[in-house]
Amino acid sequence: MLVAEQRLPLPPHEVFPFFADARNLERITPPFLGFRVLTPGAIAMGEGALIDYRLRLHGIPLRWRTRIAVWDPPHRFVDDQLRGPYRRWRHEHAFLPDGEGTVARDRVEYELRGPGRLTGVANHLLVARDLDRVFRYRADRLEELLGDGLLHQPHE
Repeated sequence: MLVAEQRLPLPPHEVFPFFADARNLERITPPFLGFRVLTPGAIAMGEGALIDYRLRLHGIPLRWRTRIAVWDPPHRFVDDQLRGPYRRWRHEHAFLPDGEGTVARDRVEYELRGPGRLTGVANHLLVARDLDRVFRYRADRLEELLGDGLLHQPHE
């Protein structure tokens, strides 16, 4: 399991829409993953929404599909992996009021594929480190995008 928290200087009702836009995942995912949202057009977020992605993990191209299992704006949402590299992946995004700001909390429960002993070693040597690296990058990007209390849109 991984838990990451970050304080953002905007209230939950202003932070939530950023995270609720699946396309923003590309903006906060490190380039080394080559992450792209494949679902065409506007994604109508809500319980049951399906989102398809493409990424590269240690050079291996992967497809990933998630389903929004819980949708509770502006407090939280949960996505579950339906297809992807993990046996199980459940990611809860929570947005907790903190004075004038928000504590954005990610809680990821995951299980690797494969025999127990081997997955423990793989988790220790690769997966936990990779996830830590991904969420550190994400925190840095969120600081750039939301850290001064303004939402910075990409230049088009």
